[in-house]
Amino acid sequence: MSLQIADENRVRTLTLDRPDALNAFNEELYDATAEALLAAAEDPGVAVVMITGNGRGFSAGTDLLEMHARATDPDFQAGTHGFMRLLDALIAFPKPLICAVNGVGLGIGTTILGFADLAFMSTAAKLKCPFTSLGVAPEAASSYLLPLLIGRQNAAWVLQSSEWIRPEQAREMGLVWQVCEPDDLIPTARRHAEVLAAKPISSLVAVKRTMTEPLRAGIDAARERENACFAELMGGPANLEALTAFAEGRVPDFTGLPAGW
Repeated sequence: MSLQIADENRVRTLTLDRPDALNAFNEELYDATAEALLAAAEDPGVAVVMITGNGRGFSAGTDLLEMHARATDPDFQAGTHGFMRLLDALIAFPKPLICAVNGVGLGIGTTILGFADLAFMSTAAKLKCPFTSLGVAPEAASSYLLPLLIGRQNAAWVLQSSEWIRPEQAREMGLVWQVCEPDDLIPTARRHAEVLAAKPISSLVAVKRTMTEPLRAGIDAARERENACFAELMGGPANLEALTAFAEGRVPDFTGLPAGW
């Protein structure tokens, strides 16, 4: 099983559990996480959900080998929910969502923070949005949520540079709320989760709804723009060069691409 689920004191912890792949999302993990969020949303015994990762990774984003197969194999079998339905579940999740970033966070392992009500980050962790290094576009409404969360110039750097963001930089930007030593991460995140979980769920849901409802139209519009750009770029020369370079273990070279790519 690629996702571990544990309940304690009305806090449901979802632990991404593909440690050998740094918890990269394959179709199975996308499906399991979406289903877990949908179930937690409806469960009257769950007040707060916390997401973390097992091992050295929080999440290395989309599994690039599977991404390559999706781009090149006409017989690729998609999951029941996949990336898009996981986003639907994150956007609609009505209860407090806490992320405890224990290690490497790439792609959705960073953009998921746009949906977190509280985010904690280990001093051993680092974050990256590798979209330009993969020859693709932003995802998960990050082109809308990150400027709101961390400011336009910080968001421009995070989304355009494909550079690593270190813990203190992430905290200074406002991408995460607190930075903790590795052994303190889960206890600190859980302590705050349990403070929230002791409150009435109806009130927690009302607070979150009043905070997030004004953002829904912007999120929907951003997803449409991002999806259109992603569809145009996915499988194009830059994306194929990036994925081929990854599979061959080399640095991609975008300098020789046709004009416009």
